[in-house]
Amino acid sequence: MSLVEAARYSTRVEGDLARHRLEAENIPAMIFDTGLNNVFGGAGLAWVRLMVDESDLAVARDILSSPPDAVAVEDD
Repeated sequence: MSLVEAARYSTRVEGDLARHRLEAENIPAMIFDTGLNNVFGGAGLAWVRLMVDESDLAVARDILSSPPDAVAVEDD
């Protein structure tokens, strides 16, 4: 297994949301550098890196580049 960077985010929350999107599509992913990002308070000074297996990179980038599915909310 060889991990490669699929994307970078300025906050851990953004990285986690992207990781969950990939995992919902059965693509294992993990985020790196969250601790370093917290030291600098986010703001792009230290990026949170979303990592995937090299064999999943193309599909992961396709998923991340498309808009997330909208969820309809019904009024009660």
